[in-house]
Amino acid sequence: MEKINVAREIRELKNHLAYSKNIGFFFGAGTSCALNIPNVEQLTNGIEAELTGDFKTHFDLVRNDVATSIAPRAANIEDILNHIRRIRELTAEAAGKSYVGVSGEAAKKLDKEICTKIYDLILAKEKVAELETTKKFFAWLSILSREFSKEVFTTNYDLIIEKSLESSQIPYFDGFVGAYEPFFWQESIDKLVGKEDMTQNWIRLWKIHGSLSWFWKEDIKTKSPKIVRIGKVENIKDEEDELVIYPSKEKYDSSKKQPFVAYFDRLKNYLLKGELLFIFTGYSFSDQHINEIIFNCLRQNNRLSALVFFFKDEEVESLHKLTSSYMNLNVFGPKKAIINGNIGEWEFSELADFKKDKKQFDHFWNEADGKLTLGDFKALVNFLITNSGKKEAIETIVK
Repeated sequence: MEKINVAREIRELKNHLAYSKNIGFFFGAGTSCALNIPNVEQLTNGIEAELTGDFKTHFDLVRNDVATSIAPRAANIEDILNHIRRIRELTAEAAGKSYVGVSGEAAKKLDKEICTKIYDLILAKEKVAELETTKKFFAWLSILSREFSKEVFTTNYDLIIEKSLESSQIPYFDGFVGAYEPFFWQESIDKLVGKEDMTQNWIRLWKIHGSLSWFWKEDIKTKSPKIVRIGKVENIKDEEDELVIYPSKEKYDSSKKQPFVAYFDRLKNYLLKGELLFIFTGYSFSDQHINEIIFNCLRQNNRLSALVFFFKDEEVESLHKLTSSYMNLNVFGPKKAIINGNIGEWEFSELADFKKDKKQFDHFWNEADGKLTLGDFKALVNFLITNSGKKEAIETIVK
């Protein structure tokens, strides 16, 4: 395996960050995990432990059935939720119709119960989570002087980002408008904003797997479900409307005015529109729907440059099998990397300028373990701030 000079690539990374006119981000579960918010696997185990009685019985029936179609990997809570929603669709939620021993009525109840448990489990972790890292990141992003809108796409449905932005009084927009029951306004995200738009410097937040603050509500006029955003919910068990997290394809395809389709369109249009540096952190590339959009855009837009930061080298190896032909995708793992389509191992040259002063590299390189640390979201944020030259201004915003 070839050697890749980490010092050279870090210099190139710094240049990218300094001179790119347009920078976007994609947050996966790893960004929340860095703040001790449970990931999908942890949620799956937590939900299984919390369910009792018929809920547990039906949960096991659904999980065992879906496991046969996704083997050899184990079924996670998102697989299970998707399968439950297929059952609801197939049975029209009727008590007299069932699939693998789960009636449509039972599937609806199980869906709501699982989402309620997810809400409680994540909320408990959010209450004790340290928000300093995300607050620093968005403070850094908000003071960047750029000509384009600052966009963050995420698969996370926790409220860490919203809490961090509001705590620092940084304006953001997610496509919802209103005050009583904010509704999704599709027209607001159909086109990118220009220099003359007063909201250009607002953070754009697109939560493509839903949110703990979104609920399905029946539209009185059309009798079809719509999504509204509710702020703080005192007790999720008292909320009659269903929570909107990891919505199934059957659910959101029924209405083109729901945010998920619009968000995916936004992602595609954003990646295809001219020069862009797009950074992935905490995302494992396990969602084929998202991957298809990303890879297609990498092929179509040669002015798109993607950077991926992984926490594990196994993820680097897996992604290389899919992307070895992409010259505009570079991947940074702890000890391995993909640069210009070639996979290699990091080499920290003794002759590198960084060796002269440890402070020049200890914010991205662990000398004792011989590995790059930027796959850790906290380390990546520290790297961005350290190299921004605006550390004091960022600290002021955070405080």
